[in-house]
Amino acid sequence: MRFLLLAVLALSAALATVAVAAGAVSRTSAPRGERIEIGEDRRMRLVCEGPKTTLPVVWMEAGAFSGAADFAALQAKLTARGLRSCAYDRAGMGFSDTGPAPRDGDAIVGDLEKLVAASGERGPFVLVGHSMAGLYTRQFAVRNPDKVVGLVLVDAVTPDMIGQPGADRFVDRMTLVSRVGAVAGSIGLTKLLYWRPDGIGLPPQGLAEKRRGFISGRQSRTALAEVLSWRAAADQAALAGSLDPAWPVAVVTAGPPSPQMNAWNTVRQAPARESRAGMIENVDAANHTSLLGRIHGERVVAGVLHVLAAAGRPVG
Repeated sequence: MRFLLLAVLALSAALATVAVAAGAVSRTSAPRGERIEIGEDRRMRLVCEGPKTTLPVVWMEAGAFSGAADFAALQAKLTARGLRSCAYDRAGMGFSDTGPAPRDGDAIVGDLEKLVAASGERGPFVLVGHSMAGLYTRQFAVRNPDKVVGLVLVDAVTPDMIGQPGADRFVDRMTLVSRVGAVAGSIGLTKLLYWRPDGIGLPPQGLAEKRRGFISGRQSRTALAEVLSWRAAADQAALAGSLDPAWPVAVVTAGPPSPQMNAWNTVRQAPARESRAGMIENVDAANHTSLLGRIHGERVVAGVLHVLAAAGRPVG
């Protein structure tokens, strides 16, 4: 019994040491970008990279559980093409201040509108939305048509997907995962996973920011709040209206073909099919996250270039 107690104490001490080390390492580098005042005594972290030119800025909206860090590799690729891009952390995520509940589409798009206005970046923009951000990107575009050149939807959710077979099970499963994550993050358990492998393929600073957000209890609680509002966000995006068919739309999806994937992608690809200048590409070798990284991100860049060319603003 004494041996067992000593073993438990030793394991607890080791885990505590790892957690403290992870917290210390996560604070060793300053985040990229700047924190922009959006009113209500709140600031949001905005990362804009690349030269200011006459070409439209590429504005990026991250999927669930993260923020601007997810786009670090894509931003580097766009900068290399001479394009300016901006990515940000939603309220309560990454390095942005928290926002009022609920964290649904209306709240997120409202914050984005304030951030765009305060950023000094001139539109219209090429809007890039990954995963669940497809809902927020669509709502923002329909509410702000003067800010839109076109859209790139990266393995993105559409309002219609929420009503597809299996969607309820998926949302319920992600809700459970998010609840567990919120508890684990709040008591510091996620710090034990700080050095987990990079699933995207990020440059060092983007990876450090991604990991710092992952171990944040505040971010895990905000992520849960967003997941709890996914169904509401889908309804709000649908009620906002349809995308203008004159907007070029590129849809880039990931993963090898399968009956389930093909069914999901048929719905995902609808915005491109309904556009007068649509592009559809599936990257078999990529997955939902690696599509944003150094290896497969070039296909997302190709989507951006398609939108710019179709809008009469070709690069180079």
